[in-house]
Amino acid sequence: MRGLWTVAVLVLLLAAGAVSATAKVTPRPIGTQAHAIGEVFRDCPECPEMVAIPGGRFAMGSPSGERGRYDAEGPQHAVSVPAIAVGRYDVTVQEFATFVKATGYDGGACDWPSGTSWRSSGFIPADPVVCVSWHDANAYIDWLNARVHGLPSGSTGLKGPYRLPTEAEWEYAARAGTRTSRWWGDGIGTGNANCNGCGSRWDDKQLSPVGSFPPNPFGLYDMLGNVWQWTEDCWNENYEGAPADGRAWTSGDCGKRVLRGGSWSNLPTFLRSAARNRDSADNRSFDFASYAGFRVVRELP
Repeated sequence: MRGLWTVAVLVLLLAAGAVSATAKVTPRPIGTQAHAIGEVFRDCPECPEMVAIPGGRFAMGSPSGERGRYDAEGPQHAVSVPAIAVGRYDVTVQEFATFVKATGYDGGACDWPSGTSWRSSGFIPADPVVCVSWHDANAYIDWLNARVHGLPSGSTGLKGPYRLPTEAEWEYAARAGTRTSRWWGDGIGTGNANCNGCGSRWDDKQLSPVGSFPPNPFGLYDMLGNVWQWTEDCWNENYEGAPADGRAWTSGDCGKRVLRGGSWSNLPTFLRSAARNRDSADNRSFDFASYAGFRVVRELP
């Protein structure tokens, strides 16, 4: 057995204090009711579990003295993010397979390592789906939006409610009200994530099933480690001129998209809330012998 999912109480950090929430999943018809902060819900049986998180203002990027900092993480700047729902986990192999079965979508094999894909026998249904490009992630999201609107697969022109997170939303969600390098503190510690030096059973060997480690204070799992996660934003070398309202940065090198979070084979320096990287939007592979996956966000009424 590769591991048991961690069961934990979800704790939401709000400006006024801490608010707790149960882990019960509440099905809600799309576009009918508002979701309470901390609520865990699904819009359809095949939809990913979402967690409603509060809006807020935070310092994006890393301070100049943060250990392991790269120039691309600055200058640190204030950003406001609205309340949104964020995928409780990365999209899993099982969830992506449901989309492929429904649509016949074929993203193809992994560019590297050759001969592998998200279908490879080494992956289990509870693993995060990997070896998917930015375009593959958006194809899944298009299907998800058609699904929740009750429209045929392949419907185009839908604007939400699901999409990739913006880079600002991703970092805000990863920090979950904290200011340290990682939501659990400045040091990597032991048993907090899956990386090359995180002190887990999966370190530098393989993916871990989603939810194998404790959630952050917003109730989100695996924001750091295991797989890199695609965001909506085009790549820019630093934050000069970056949006301050949480929107995606849609200028710059849009052939490359921002990846966040680090992975199972990366050293701890890449597993920081402010750490940034990028890859071609077409690639189904990544440097450092790692894979890229994704999670989704959902607009709230």
